[in-house]
Amino acid sequence: MGRMTATTPARRVLLAAPRGYCAGVDRAVIAVEKALEQYGSPIYVRHEIVHNKYVVQTLEKKGAIFVDETAEVPEGSIVMFSAHGVAPVVHEEAAERKLATIDATCPLVTKVHKEAVRFADEDYDILLIGHDGHEEVIGTSGEAPDHITLVDGPEDVANVSVRDESKVVWLSQTTLSVDETMETVDALKTKFPQLISPPSDDICYATQNRQIAVKQMGTEADLVIVVGSKNSSNSVRLVEVALGAGARDAHLVDYASEIDEAWLEGVSTVGVTSGASVPEVLVEGVLEWLSQRGFEDVEIVKAAEESIVFSLPKELRRDLRAEAAELSGKQ
Repeated sequence: MGRMTATTPARRVLLAAPRGYCAGVDRAVIAVEKALEQYGSPIYVRHEIVHNKYVVQTLEKKGAIFVDETAEVPEGSIVMFSAHGVAPVVHEEAAERKLATIDATCPLVTKVHKEAVRFADEDYDILLIGHDGHEEVIGTSGEAPDHITLVDGPEDVANVSVRDESKVVWLSQTTLSVDETMETVDALKTKFPQLISPPSDDICYATQNRQIAVKQMGTEADLVIVVGSKNSSNSVRLVEVALGAGARDAHLVDYASEIDEAWLEGVSTVGVTSGASVPEVLVEGVLEWLSQRGFEDVEIVKAAEESIVFSLPKELRRDLRAEAAELSGKQ
């Protein structure tokens, strides 16, 4: 780097707060670690416990085995369900395979599942706003497949049809952006004026808080770096929210090594945040990378205080190894 002259604007970093781990992710990751401590390896995990490359690789080193389907788990083993939740059919598959299960579904996702069941019982058509193929959407849809129609963004609304316009409700994937969801809801309300909203706001508090912080810094940042994995819905949304808030440029990276020096061209203010499944050590790596390039002045952009903690899955308070052996008749 050349010497700073009087005309060079001061380089600074705006660091979002809150960022990184939410309560549901923290609970899920600790649940895998505790299960490995308590029962030894392997612990099988159906799908990535959370959508973060580094977390998955770290847990694999400790003895977790990630599988795509329940059928891949040997009979009599312990399987854990990821924070994104699973459909009831997956619980049935696990029972058939005599697996002991630990359910690390985020309690906020479980809340949406319960809403889906309740509205289906009352014979509503449920319009689920979310991304096609996302694990959370697959799990929620599986709670009431005959009643749920997926609506993947405002442009999808034209294709939606319902049985009775007076009995329609919307639910949402928890990790979308608030703005994106409300845009879809508005389009649905125009088409179905009697559309009912869920009893509570289903966008999770952590998704919302991280987006508010990014909006605040997006107005001032030339560049926003979001630490997170490409399959992490809430991390991808943070990039979109940053650009929408006025940031000139925004990128998603898993590690500091993925940052391109060219992004810093003409940049004096860099915003940094991380998705809800990202450990702080990865953010520290990015701050270190930036400080080596003259971005040493760090200001915190605080949007909210987060004090929510979820208790660990109840199954971890029982002896699952004994249960697994019993289920498979090995005792």
